[in-house]
Amino acid sequence: MDIFLTIIAFLFMLLGIIGSFLPVLPGPFTSWIGLLILHFTNAVPKNWTFLIITLIIAILIWLIDYIIPAIGTKKFGGSRAGMFGTIVGLLFAIFFPILGFFGIIIWPFIGALAGELINKSDSNTAVKAAFGSLIGFLTGTFLKFVVSVIYLGLFIMEVWNYKSAIFTF
Repeated sequence: MDIFLTIIAFLFMLLGIIGSFLPVLPGPFTSWIGLLILHFTNAVPKNWTFLIITLIIAILIWLIDYIIPAIGTKKFGGSRAGMFGTIVGLLFAIFFPILGFFGIIIWPFIGALAGELINKSDSNTAVKAAFGSLIGFLTGTFLKFVVSVIYLGLFIMEVWNYKSAIFTF
């Protein structure tokens, strides 16, 4: 049973890394589920402090991922309308994945651009704000990827430390 749980946990770790790039899956949280499953094996002792800290980090990264594009819009000269447009674009990309993976990049950009143009900003300011949204999205994606890879490293360390107990027949 421990081998089965370890394999399932590893699949969640891989799914978490993939989820770093796909808006449908919360990458670090999915990786955290892999860590949780690993701690349900008999071979790896339950470390609740470790699990709670990694859960808090996963939730924070998940929340920050929705805030960073709006912050990027503001840093590049966008107004509240541009930030609101970015958020609307993100929500549109999540609930209506029309353009697939690229939709999560394009819709916040379009939302920020539309928000700035509705706010009567000139086209240069609107494009800069939309570019800030794109930079914010890429930053959030990179952050999710790094945390998911770190969780994979923690997973490997846990399995490595207890490999003889997990993989004995």
